[in-house]
Formats: sequence, C-alpha cells, structure tokens
Amino acid sequence: MPLSPSADREPIHTRRITCRGYRRADGLWDVEGQLTDVKTYDFQTEECGLREPGDPIHEMWVRLTLDDDFIVRGVEAVTDKSPYLSCGVVTSKFQSLVGLTIRSGWTRAVKERLGGPQACTHLVELLGPIATTAFQTIYPVLAREQADRARQDRAAGRTAPPRRGRPALLNMCHIFASDGPVTRDLWPEHYTGPVDAPAAEAAE
Repeated sequence: MPLSPSADREPIHTRRITCRGYRRADGLWDVEGQLTDVKTYDFQTEECGLREPGDPIHEMWVRLTLDDDFIVRGVEAVTDKSPYLSCGVVTSKFQSLVGLTIRSGWTRAVKERLGGPQACTHLVELLGPIATTAFQTIYPVLAREQADRARQDRAAGRTAPPRRGRPALLNMCHIFASDGPVTRDLWPEHYTGPVDAPAAEAAE
C-alpha cells in the first residue's frame, strides 16, 4: 500500500541509495553501495563551484568484501563528487572495518570506528543498507546450498554434519529475535523463549 496522497508540493532534493550483492569466483562476496544527492535547482558549493539541477552534489561508493561468515575481508570507499575538495581524504579510514562481522552490534561497532568527525557521514550511512543487502545476498544462497547438501546426505544415507555456530541473523531484527518463533523453528539450539508445554512434555 503506497503512502497517502500529499498536499500540493514541489520536488527539492532526491537521495538515491543503490546496493548490489555479488558472489565472487574466489568464494568471497562483494556488496557495493552507491549514494547520490541531487537538487532541482542550481546549487553553489563552497569549493567545487556550481552544481546544476540533476548534477550530483554527493556521489559516493563503498564496497565490502565478505566471507561466508559475514566477516569483512576487504573495504573500498570512494568519493567521486562532494561539496568540499577534502571530503574524500577520509576514505582510507574505512579500512578499520576489516575483521568486523556483520551481525548484531554492527552499527555500534561502525560508529566506534567511524562516527562523528572520524570519517564521512554519508559513506557511513551507506554501511547500514550494505549490511542488510549482505544478508539478502549471502544468507539465502548458503541456506539453499546447505539444504541441498542435507538432502543429498539423506539420500546417500550419510549423517548430516553438525550445524555451524551462532547464526549471523540472530537478534538482527525482531523477526530473528532469540525468543521468537522463527528462531525456535530455524535454530532451536539458540532459542531462548518459553518452551511450549506439550512439546516439553513430549520430550520428557
């Protein structure tokens, strides 16, 4: 359902964020985000001169390279357009993300390393959509492959390998809360909610 009809208005500013996820030939994953800001009127920047309508005031990119466990193995950040010539000098600071894991606490960890005057607000903002895109990119593929292997193991009479450690999605949002029904069904070993009485009695 779309938003309700608005009052009469004129467009002023548009921010676009586009994220894409890729599986690499070397087994890693690339997730890239692009941010652009454009206005509908001439805009005079402090150091870079006039920007005409539709000409981006900001055009920035971030690429995270991740492994199957959502650990950041590589980072690239680029500022193509900005209102100040020195905006792009902080892109190297994004290397501080290498080694972090995208999971619960990701936003806090990013702010500790890149918050406030330590980096660029707009590039940091990109890391939120990139993180959710990483889950949309990686998790369904790995889950499908794991299910395929389990079916093959059952068909061949092999014992399924033990589950991997803590799921990366656990407690990332209310759907994957540790005490919620999705966690109970997908990862019962990590479920922390109330135990259904009939089920508990059946297990005794």
